[in-house]
Amino acid sequence: MKLLTAAQIREADAYTIQEENMASLELMERAARAFTGWFENKFLPTEEVFVFCGPGNNGGDGLAVARLLHQRKYKVQVFIVGDTAKASEDFKANLERLPEEVQAQTIEEEKDIPELPLIACVVDALFGTGLTRPLTGLYEEVVEQLNNSGACITSIDMPSGLYTDSQTPEGCTIIKADNTISFQLPKLAFFLPQHEEYVGDWQVVPIGLSEQFVSGVETDLYYTSRRDVQQLLKPRRKFSHKGTYGHALLLCGGYGKMGAAVLAARACLRSGVGLLTIQAPSAGYTVLQTAVPEAMTLTDPNRRHLSELPEAIDKFDVIGVGPGIGTEPPTKTAIGQLLATSSHPLVIDADAINIIAGSDRLKEQLPKNKVIFTPHPKEFERLAGKVNNDYERLQRLRDFCQEHQCYITLKGSHTAIGTPSGKVYFNTTGNSGMATGGTGDVLTGVITALVGQQYNLEEACILGVYVHGLAGDLALRTVGDIGMTASDLIDHLPKAFMCLQQPMS
Repeated sequence: MKLLTAAQIREADAYTIQEENMASLELMERAARAFTGWFENKFLPTEEVFVFCGPGNNGGDGLAVARLLHQRKYKVQVFIVGDTAKASEDFKANLERLPEEVQAQTIEEEKDIPELPLIACVVDALFGTGLTRPLTGLYEEVVEQLNNSGACITSIDMPSGLYTDSQTPEGCTIIKADNTISFQLPKLAFFLPQHEEYVGDWQVVPIGLSEQFVSGVETDLYYTSRRDVQQLLKPRRKFSHKGTYGHALLLCGGYGKMGAAVLAARACLRSGVGLLTIQAPSAGYTVLQTAVPEAMTLTDPNRRHLSELPEAIDKFDVIGVGPGIGTEPPTKTAIGQLLATSSHPLVIDADAINIIAGSDRLKEQLPKNKVIFTPHPKEFERLAGKVNNDYERLQRLRDFCQEHQCYITLKGSHTAIGTPSGKVYFNTTGNSGMATGGTGDVLTGVITALVGQQYNLEEACILGVYVHGLAGDLALRTVGDIGMTASDLIDHLPKAFMCLQQPMS
């Protein structure tokens, strides 16, 4: 599914209006009905609603919503901020449509800002996707008072003051919404961690924008839906055997960190790989043979850490490396040998990332179009350089992937997958319970297994990240977010794959 810029969204609106030969006011009405439908399912008519409107089309949306909520027996009050003489035509039309029972009050100075009751529903319709400058003056005062009111705030399309697809200047005042209801498609801003306190929980409601326009418009930003991922999943053939689904090698584990190897190995097996071999320090032999009996175990000559590559390495289809290996000098040497000699696809995580991050020579040795990195944000900064905000991080992700012709799954609430072509895919599964040690090791195992099964690297990243998050969502129903562990994800991986095998209702 595509992510569009604010400019492309305006083009989609205009295209839809022309394609359906309708007035722009009708598209606004369609959006208002979609928002109101969501609102009815969230809030009871017994709750008092305060709608704050700016003079643009976002304010016009708010006026239409106020009218529709009044028709549904909500007690609605409307407050208009700004000069209505300069308002958009659709705003003026919806102002005229407002019932007499819903009096629109104008806020002309700070003293006009109403004091809200302790329990209030606020609809933020001040500014939408078209905002290109910081809020100042009376608008800033209104937003600050709303943020301090304690009311539950729901923003229409975008939280007022937040830019849609570029960095909002530091220190600007922005609505802190509890809910943001986006029309047709989510916005790039929703996927960036720095905006969490402004966007809150976001939902998308369809308003019938032209499918022809959306399918034809060019973008390099996407988000993954269940339908997208189901199309990637390969059926398993009746006469297949263990050799059909690849032989993976995991180079992982170290003294005191053998659990990382166990988690990666168990996840790899639960993700469909045909055969799995683990090479780990000799101290972990008994642990691995006991905890992961389905895997074959090779022991490194060094008891405490990885120091060399296995013989006959060419027999493997994919190599996952990094979980728990440490950064001892012999381990660094082994990683250098792997990059210099391997013709396999590589899934690189944890300390293997840190080793490569510290050496420009190793970065230059990265084989083109054969590497997947799976860093968390700090590991990514070591690898690609420090950044000041999430937009810089996103650009650095794209630049690094294009320069080194590699893939990166930048882990987070909406894991961002960078590709050699410059495309970025945002994931839409997962939850805060996954913010615990070992879940990254699980992801390494999942993606390694998928590459072993002949998914191309882009498919393995998209499918692997999605199913990893889906397993976390399934675990959430059983154990909750506080008590979730990485092992819970592994236990729910089979059900996650089963869910993707089921047709959508």
